[in-house]
Order: sequence, then structure tokens, then C-alpha cells
Amino acid sequence: MGKKYSILIVEDEPLIAEDIQGYLEESGFSVTGIAHDGNQAMAMLEERKPDALLLDINLGSLPDGVELAGMIREKFEIPFVFLTSHADKGTLERAKQTFPAGYLLKPFDGRDLMTSLEIALFNHFNNKALAAPEPTLEGFNSKLPTPLSPREFELLMQLRTGKTNREIAEASFISVNTVKTHLQHLFGKLDVSNRTQALFRIRELS
Repeated sequence: MGKKYSILIVEDEPLIAEDIQGYLEESGFSVTGIAHDGNQAMAMLEERKPDALLLDINLGSLPDGVELAGMIREKFEIPFVFLTSHADKGTLERAKQTFPAGYLLKPFDGRDLMTSLEIALFNHFNNKALAAPEPTLEGFNSKLPTPLSPREFELLMQLRTGKTNREIAEASFISVNTVKTHLQHLFGKLDVSNRTQALFRIRELS
């Protein structure tokens, strides 16, 4: 099944927070909690250690979402996506200073939300994987019930650098369909279902 990513929702409007929770759970994420203000969010971060945050900017009290994002960057190494109905230049400039993984304007649909979150997690774990020591085929296979072939390991290392299926195909002199077939077998051996989960497994196995 692979890892189920845990998300903390920081949103002061209960109905909106419940809608977001529904989107996440339908898409296979786990909601570790809903915080309605910055102080509650910091307490939940300490206690529950989510994989990512969805963070409303206007929380109706201080700290607001941007101030909270600054504190999160200082204390925690996790990605966050801003959710806001404010598109003014001042808010955007403040938000940019915190280096968010995404910025979604309300109202948004579930597909936009899931895409932003998947990209945020992919980039986060990809950067972590690239910073880790270079993995070896022998090291991976010593920890997997079904060993990877040299070709599967080669594809995994290319996936680790963020290459698309087409780029992997061109670098390996094989067709895109062959890449897809290899990746399906590879994901099965890693017990994951997508690239984001595969990157998380690389970190676990390295």
C-alpha cells in the first residue's frame, strides 16, 4: 500500500476545513488534525509531526498564516501550501518570503488541491533523497523482500533526480512504454503506488 501521508489542516472556518478533510481522505491522505489558529497549529505540529500542512493565511487572530509559516520554517522541516482568498500584492510578497511549497487561491477544487499537495511532497522528498548518501543496489536489495534488477535500480536513480518517463526513456535508450512497465514492477517491489511514495522509500532504504 505504501505510506499514507499525514496532513495538518490549519483553517479557521470549520466548514471549509471539513471540506478539505473530505478531499484529502478521498484521495488517500491521512488528516492528522485540524487547527483553527496559529497557537493550536504549533501545538499539533509538536505532538503529531505531520508530513505537510495546508495553511490558511487569514486565521482571524495572530499569528496569521504567514507569521506561522515563518515559525514552521525555523522549527520544522516540512512543506506547507498556503490557502487564501487574498491575492493582493502585499500578501503575496509576505507569503513569498516564507518559501511555501504552493499557493492556492480560494475557491479551489479538489483536483487543484491534490495536485499542489502532491507536487509539494514530491519536491520535498526528492530534495531529501538527493541530499542523502548515494544508494547502492546491494544496500537496497539487502532490505527488500524481492530484489531489484540492475535495470530497475538504474531507473529508480533516474526517477530520484526528477526525470520524467520520457527523459528516462531517452537516457536509457528504451521506449516510454517500457519505462512505464519497469516502473510498475519497481513500484510493486517497493510496495508503493506513485513517484512521491517511491522517493519516500528511497529515503527509508538509503
